[in-house]
Amino acid sequence: MRNGSLRRDGCGIGDTMPDVRGRIRGLAVAVGVSALVTAGPALPARSSSAPAPVPEAAPGREALPVRESAVPGLRPVESIPAYDVVMAIGRDGVLRVRETITYDFDRGGEHGIERYVPYRRGDRLYEVRDVRTSSSTGAPARARTLRLLNDVRITIGGGGRRVTGRQAYVLEYAVAGLFTPHGNRVELAWDAIGRSWDVPIGEVAVRVQAPVPLRKVSCHAGGTLAATRCLRDRDGPYAIGFTQRGLRPREGVLVQVRLPAGAVDDPPPRYARPRWAGTWAGTAVLGVALGAAALVAGRAAGGGPPPRRRAGRILVTGGALAVLADVADDVVPGGPWAFSLGDLSVTGLALASVGTGSVLVHRAMNREPAPTVPLEDYS
Repeated sequence: MRNGSLRRDGCGIGDTMPDVRGRIRGLAVAVGVSALVTAGPALPARSSSAPAPVPEAAPGREALPVRESAVPGLRPVESIPAYDVVMAIGRDGVLRVRETITYDFDRGGEHGIERYVPYRRGDRLYEVRDVRTSSSTGAPARARTLRLLNDVRITIGGGGRRVTGRQAYVLEYAVAGLFTPHGNRVELAWDAIGRSWDVPIGEVAVRVQAPVPLRKVSCHAGGTLAATRCLRDRDGPYAIGFTQRGLRPREGVLVQVRLPAGAVDDPPPRYARPRWAGTWAGTAVLGVALGAAALVAGRAAGGGPPPRRRAGRILVTGGALAVLADVADDVVPGGPWAFSLGDLSVTGLALASVGTGSVLVHRAMNREPAPTVPLEDYS
């Protein structure tokens, strides 16, 4: 019995202990799972599929801009990874430029690129000519030029085909009239890439070549002030290279060259004519015309004979044609900014003033009076 009693007691203890341990173990597991779920969002992600963090660019000009297309899930940003320029100065004083532009388009693509080459800065005029374009990556490279107020816009590409990814374009052109004489030397200042690009530029390489040894050449990069000095890359007696990294949108690379007088042909610089090119004779004609218009109006108001309407219209037409002729004489060869108000325009304005005054006076004097209604007498 004792043994049996003990056997029953032992069986009761053995059945109870596993149940208690199981309950304690289940409670501990539940608490651990709850803690992991609660602390999970605060733990760093360790998944191998997650993208690596993008390192921040180091401050300074030596840092290359990070192209966001390399990060999965982000929209790619257009940029120019490399911009190579060769500036060759000829004996004739003409600057011949060859630009190799490596352009990264975004996923949507574009029809091509646009380069703005200045032909006017202030009153100073240059001549941009011999434009040629090509592409080593097979992108459409047909060139179209349009002369704007201060720049020649060169469109490379176009058509119905859009290009994406990385493309390379080659642009060649010549610029005349850049050298400015200063006593025993001549100087040239030219922005090698311009300040019209609205995308970041990774690296710029500029090479300056001349028919005589180059002794005074400088290169500065940046915005309007261009205060960052470029890194001199390759030196030689007749060629000097510069490099610059990490240009922001709208920043350029200003190259200045100083040569001894007579090293190259340097015709006198061309300047646009002032906006007012009229002489004393033209101004006197305009004054006489305005006085004549006032005299005609005064005589008509004093009861004199009215001017002929047809004669007034002829004067207005002749004056308008004279102004148009003066405008065309300046704008057609020199562009919109070349227009100046010369004697022909002044004479045309004088004729148009007299004619307009005659027409208005004739119309006022021959206007029929308004009909009057007699008042009825009710007295």
